[in-house]
Amino acid sequence: MSELSNMGEILVTGGAGYIGSHMCVALLDAGYTVTVLDNLSNSTSESIAAVQRVTNRTLDFVADDLRDAGALARLFGRKRFAAVLHFAGLKAVGQSTADPLAYYDNNVVGTLRLLEAMTAHQVRTLVFSSSATVYGIPDVMPITEDSPPGPINPYGRTKFHIEQILADLQATDPAWRISILRYFNPVGAHISGDLGEDPNDVPNNLMPYIAQVAVGRLPGLRIFGDDYPTPDGTGVRDYIHVDDLVEGHLAALRYLERHPGLAIHNLGTGRGHSVLEMVRAFEAASGRTIPCEIVARRAGDAAESYADPTKANRELGWRARHDVRRMCEDVWRWQQRHPQGYRA
Repeated sequence: MSELSNMGEILVTGGAGYIGSHMCVALLDAGYTVTVLDNLSNSTSESIAAVQRVTNRTLDFVADDLRDAGALARLFGRKRFAAVLHFAGLKAVGQSTADPLAYYDNNVVGTLRLLEAMTAHQVRTLVFSSSATVYGIPDVMPITEDSPPGPINPYGRTKFHIEQILADLQATDPAWRISILRYFNPVGAHISGDLGEDPNDVPNNLMPYIAQVAVGRLPGLRIFGDDYPTPDGTGVRDYIHVDDLVEGHLAALRYLERHPGLAIHNLGTGRGHSVLEMVRAFEAASGRTIPCEIVARRAGDAAESYADPTKANRELGWRARHDVRRMCEDVWRWQQRHPQGYRA
């Protein structure tokens, strides 16, 4: 693990995406050398340019697909990576239900090709981007790492299948050091306003949808259900600033230096906020009114979901720092500067 301690080179899969690009900023600022592998299926190389602008540092960008074993062999053949941070994957719940085969192919098969390349080149340190969707709809809040998994859609099942693959791999070869990070609802943007969430199509997540309504790209927000057993009847989720999230990954890397094996940690704030709370917070941050329409609940949506981050606090020495006000202010700064996203 000395290469990590000496700020060795890190491979970031999916590094042109929303979370991956913010991760690259944090790694470069921390002194690491970074290579990004991304097929740009749901991202743009403009985010890579933005990373280099805000950090005043350079990285190596490779536009290849994780499922291309030949491309991975060439990449690992010319680079000596200290660790891999694995963000690459499709992530829309509704899309996964409509096209599950694409999700299993991209997420699970892509991960298998990555693990094969890592094994062949003796790179055995991995931080995996998992998701709270592996828990499904738990009966008890808050959600701990001991809450029983029960994913209810293909996206969540791909994440859980990958977790099982990683557990089997580490049990077979104890030289592997693996961190599985189950995070809740990433929001926010880089404080510069130059990096943010830029979905290709209509946003699947609440915050970019609200932001696009505020900037005039979308006419209004549909809220799915206002009759849940929550304080205002709308669904409650644990929203975590993307900057806090990537700091959790840095903490996980440092943890793996000291702790061989496989570890699972929730990354969340430990507090839930309702849809209407987030709307009001964004209205306050932006000075804009967000038109809302209440529609029927969506099948499979939980009334509330929020993390117990105690284990990450204790073992990783990490905790979320940014509040909802900061999340909304940062998203609005990004959206104002990039009303049409990176492509403009």
